[in-house]
This record gives sequence, structure tokens and C-alpha cells, in this order.
Amino acid sequence: MSKANVSAFMVRTPLVLPSLVGLLLAVAAPASAAASASLPSSPAPWNDTVTLRADPLEITVPGTASLGSGPVGGSISASMGTVTVTDTRGGNPPWTVTVTATNFTTGAGTPSETISNGDIAYWSGPVTASSGTGTHTPGQLTAAQRVPLSSPVTAFSGHKTGEDTFSTSWDPTLVVTIPSTAATGVYTGIVTHSVS
Repeated sequence: MSKANVSAFMVRTPLVLPSLVGLLLAVAAPASAAASASLPSSPAPWNDTVTLRADPLEITVPGTASLGSGPVGGSISASMGTVTVTDTRGGNPPWTVTVTATNFTTGAGTPSETISNGDIAYWSGPVTASSGTGTHTPGQLTAAQRVPLSSPVTAFSGHKTGEDTFSTSWDPTLVVTIPSTAATGVYTGIVTHSVS
């Protein structure tokens, strides 16, 4: 009788969020001042008021996610937690969320201590909550549509169609394929969602 020795490891993925916030800069002289203004013969100091309006496009993600453990040569599939985009910008501009990942590493990050980001697949799943008026489209609706994070991937896109606040939430899943040569350890990596 033979026994198999199966090594397991834990994958923890701290999520770092570079929220890209869109700013709308409105700079205009009052209509009456512009109509009556004349050019001075010499430069005069500028004494006008400039109003800056921040119409944010925000993204919220979980701070960290523990994906669990799995055997060498196997895979792990786990939810990352809810991601939400909130659009309070004026007008009807579209937005797109892009997701990227670093390699997951343990120890010194040698080849046997690295899970390549090509072995980390992502699928957004459907909308789990929304408010306001607009459209939203998942990048990968089902697990069958999951894509490797070896290059940037569109997670979700949307388009606000009203003047109210528009928000969209989803609960993405990561599928980590553990190489058969992976060393036992706790692997960490960074998954980044950014919105523009």
C-alpha cells in the first residue's frame, strides 16, 4: 500500500486599489464680464474666481481576500468580494473597469515559489446590485468566460443615462491554477481594479 503526500498552501491576495477619479474642470468668465472686457495696454493681475467641480467616478473593492488552499497541481476558485462603481459625474459619460494582477509569490519568489499571473483567471459574474439609470455589461458573465490576468482585462463597463447617481456592483471570482512544481507556502499577490 502506498501513500501520497499532498502539499497544500494558502493564497492570500491583498487588493490594492488605485481609484482613478475623473474630475471635470469648469473654467469660465461670467457672461457679462466677458462681453464688456477690453484688453488692457499692459498686463493686469488676474483677479477672477475659478470654480472647480469634482464629479467623481469611484470604485470600491475589498481590502483583502483569502482564497483558501489547494493541492499542488490543482486549482482554487474563490470569490474576491463585492466591487462597486459609483458614478456621480455630470452628463452621460461611459466608464470601464480594468483588472490586472501581479504574479503570486511565496518565500524569495524563485520560479518554484511563483504562480504566474497567467495561471490566475478572472470572471466578473453578473450584476449583483445597481441603482440609478444606465447600462452595465459584465466582461465575463460566466465561469466558462474566465480569462487569464497575464494582461489587463475589462471586468465591467457601464454608461450612465440619467443625471442621478448610477452604481453597479458585482462579485468577481478568481481561479488559481497551481503549478505541479509549486513549492508549499502562503502565496500573496496583488489584484488591481481601476476605473476610467
